[in-house]
Amino acid sequence: MAAGKVHADDTPLPVLSPGRGETKTGRLWAYVRDDRPAASQDPPAVWFAYSENRKGLHPQAHLAPFKGVLQADAYAGFDALFEGGAIVEAACWAHVRRKFYDIQRAQGLPLAAEALTRIQALYAIEARARGKPPAERALLRRQEAAPRLAELHDWLQAQSKRVSRKSDLMQAIGYALNQWSALMRYSTNGHLEIDNNAAERALRAVAVGRKNFLFAGSDAGGERAAAMYSLIGTATLSGLDPEAYLREVLTRIAEHPINRIDELLPWNLDPAKPILKAA
Repeated sequence: MAAGKVHADDTPLPVLSPGRGETKTGRLWAYVRDDRPAASQDPPAVWFAYSENRKGLHPQAHLAPFKGVLQADAYAGFDALFEGGAIVEAACWAHVRRKFYDIQRAQGLPLAAEALTRIQALYAIEARARGKPPAERALLRRQEAAPRLAELHDWLQAQSKRVSRKSDLMQAIGYALNQWSALMRYSTNGHLEIDNNAAERALRAVAVGRKNFLFAGSDAGGERAAAMYSLIGTATLSGLDPEAYLREVLTRIAEHPINRIDELLPWNLDPAKPILKAA
C-alpha cells in the first residue's frame, strides 16, 4: 500500500456454507505491486484478501490506506474509492481488447478486426517501452501512442453512430468510450501500464487451485487461502520456486527470532540459491 500504483482484480472462491451441505461464492481480491516494467528496483509483491461476497465495501476497506493510482477493470465497487481524489483510476486496455476479440472470434466482423488492429499498434509501442525509466516511457507514449489514441477515439465515435445500439459491437465500443479518460491515463504517466495484466497473472494460481480442490471449508479457510496465495504469489514474482520457498521457511521458522520475521519474506531470500531458484 506504500506503492504509488497498485493493480487490483478479484476471482470467485467456492466456500462451504456451514449446516447447509452446499457451497457459497466468496471472493479473493488480488492487489499487486510490480513496477519492474518501469525500471523500478522495488520488490514486486501481491496481497490476497478474502471476503464473503463481492460488495464494493470490501475493496474500499482493503484500499483505505492507499494513495495513488489504482489500475483495474471497470468494476463499480471501486467507484467510491475515486470520489475523494486520493486514489486515481487507470483502466485496462486488455479488457477493451478482449471484448472486440470475442466478437471477432464469434462473428468475424470487419469493424471488430479493425479495432483489434488499432489496439495492437498501442501494444507494439508498449513492447518498446517495457523496462525503460518512467520519463522515457512517458515521452515515447506522448510521441507515438497519443496520436494513435486520438485517432482511435475518433474512429470509435464514428462507428458508434453506425452500428446497432443493441449489438455486441456497440457494447464494446460503449465500454471503451465510457472508460476513455481512465484508458488514456497510462499515456501521460510513465509509471503506469497499458493494462491490468499484472493482477490477472496473479489470479492464475487461484484458477489452477480451483481445479484441484472442491472448496474452502469456511470463511476462515478462505482467509487462510488468501494468506497462502499471498506468499506463493509473491515468491513467484520474486523468482523463487514457491514450493522450495515454503519448505525453506518451514525449515527455518521455528528457530527464527520473531522480531526478524521479515527476513523470511520472499524478496529477502536469494533467488540464485539453487534450492530456491525457479525453473
